[in-house]
Amino acid sequence: MGADAVGEIVRPRTPPKVRAEPKPVALTPEEIAFVKSLVIYEDAQVMALNKPAGLSSQGGRGQVNTLDELLWAFAKPGKARPRLIHRLDRDTSGVILTAKTKPAASFLGKHLMGRRFSKIYRAIVTPGAPERPSGVIDAPLRREELGREAYMRVCEPDHPDAEAAMTRYRTIASGEGAALLELKPETGRMHQIRVHLASIGRPIAGDVRYGGALMIAGRPVPRLMLHAASLSFPHPEGGMKRIDAPTPPDMAELLQILIERNARQA
Repeated sequence: MGADAVGEIVRPRTPPKVRAEPKPVALTPEEIAFVKSLVIYEDAQVMALNKPAGLSSQGGRGQVNTLDELLWAFAKPGKARPRLIHRLDRDTSGVILTAKTKPAASFLGKHLMGRRFSKIYRAIVTPGAPERPSGVIDAPLRREELGREAYMRVCEPDHPDAEAAMTRYRTIASGEGAALLELKPETGRMHQIRVHLASIGRPIAGDVRYGGALMIAGRPVPRLMLHAASLSFPHPEGGMKRIDAPTPPDMAELLQILIERNARQA
């Protein structure tokens, strides 16, 4: 990366490999209709979708197409398909952004790396609201491999694999045994919100990997109750743009139970 040392023989550098464009994926009419139903915002430069839980952003296993592959439904002759700008965990629902042109992808990628994107999540946690209704979780994380699975763990700042991680939270509603939190990650580590909430004794409901409850008020929790509710970012055509993703029905049902229980306690 640095300049060649004085006195060394300068040899031609190996040109960087050009990444080939992926081959188009053949989609069924049902898959095309499904992914088009996820669109919540679109203009000439960007498109945003409300990703459902259970759909991998990229690199999924098995025979089911990932969201990245489903984006071939929007490809036009002679033009590239929309490109994912960031990812969401397979079991997390919510807003995910794509770029419709290469210049837009480059612009957004630079601003994402420059931490100019602002993300707001909502999560149902148990066994209730945190002792402090709002605050900051500032705890470094490290990656740990267990077989084919990867986990993140809270660690000491001086651990050789430590990565700085910070999450802001505030309690929106609470009831007996559960609470709804709003979360704003200041960094983008894998599983950051999930591990940070578990570290303060408030794991996300349905989070089997990090100790989340599988029942709330006698009702089974169908999946990880984490939703990417809002995304704000610099738009390629200027200014800031905010996109909100509606709460999915399964999470809304559990929230209604929480609200009703809270009302009974009042």
